[in-house]
Amino acid sequence: MSAFEFHLDAVDSSTSGRAGRWLTPHGVVDTPAFMPVGTLATVKGLLPAQLREAGAQMVLANTYHLALRPGSKIVAELGGLHRFMDWQGPILTDSGGFQVFSLAQMRKLDDDKVIFKSHIDGSLLELSPERAVEIQEDLGADCIMCLDECPPSGESIEKIKNAVDRTTRWAWRCRDAQKRTDQALFGIVQGGIHPSMRQRSAEALLPIDFPGYAVGGLSVGEAPDLMYQTLDCTVPILPTGKPRYLMGVGRPQDIVEAVSRGIDMFDCVMPTRNGRNATAFTSTGIVRLRNAAHQRDDSPLDAECACTACTRFSRAYLRHLFVAKEMLGPILLSLHNVAFYQKLVRDLRTAILAGRLEEFRSNQLARWNGHS
Repeated sequence: MSAFEFHLDAVDSSTSGRAGRWLTPHGVVDTPAFMPVGTLATVKGLLPAQLREAGAQMVLANTYHLALRPGSKIVAELGGLHRFMDWQGPILTDSGGFQVFSLAQMRKLDDDKVIFKSHIDGSLLELSPERAVEIQEDLGADCIMCLDECPPSGESIEKIKNAVDRTTRWAWRCRDAQKRTDQALFGIVQGGIHPSMRQRSAEALLPIDFPGYAVGGLSVGEAPDLMYQTLDCTVPILPTGKPRYLMGVGRPQDIVEAVSRGIDMFDCVMPTRNGRNATAFTSTGIVRLRNAAHQRDDSPLDAECACTACTRFSRAYLRHLFVAKEMLGPILLSLHNVAFYQKLVRDLRTAILAGRLEEFRSNQLARWNGHS
């Protein structure tokens, strides 16, 4: 796709970490990159200008949820997702594949399609590979995802094999259904925590020659060490010259470990979800602001953060907002957490460019572990 170019600026010599630049129709994404999640065309509680101020370059929205409301045709009529949500940077849309996993009790799945029973009003939503691509073309995101089947953690090897093969067949159908040339369609590698299944999935997707590849089906209940082992056997199979996206991850330490293994892109709801629940990620570890220890604490939330929450308000004030159930509390903490994640990936990129990712990794993990 001529609208997209991915360039590697540096590869760290002591790890597999990569610093790159991904050119999209709506701007450049510096990698490693973290995408705040805006499932319903909004990152909860934050204005687009605040996301930009926090350092976000690209955001994520969701096919399944936007197909239910307001409907992809309405978004298209109103000028597409960028205009609809007033975000002029790059956007990625998930295909709805994660909902195949997360809404397992509300859907029927066969080789042809998934039929969901809406969690809103009980109406039926049919999602085939072709329909998933059609919806995403209506939405107009820069990066769109193939429909896939994400099996639960601990599923039998036979069911994982079936999910892998179905994901491959659906990937071909998605590629054949794509009409727009200004959207990068990513294939998704599945396979649970089984190296043979990950290899089976990746090698089956490579002939399709997608402009980027995602690793799905992790952070669904497996232990962190198993996630890292799965990345160790999966990432080296993926093309060097294309973006690698780890879906739905995650914790700051998981991002550091995954970048060290060659992952370029991430998304997760944790920054805003935890922010709404009075939990902050900081350079020295997690801070739970409801704790009484912060009641008279005049210090900033994170002395190393330049966001509004950290430069203008104290921990005591932020705690007060949550205790008083004022909406400003979740807004400020969501803003801080998004800014923290953006600083983390910038710091990782700087470390890669300087050839010191392993030093950064060990130092940062030690700081977090010392304050867990």
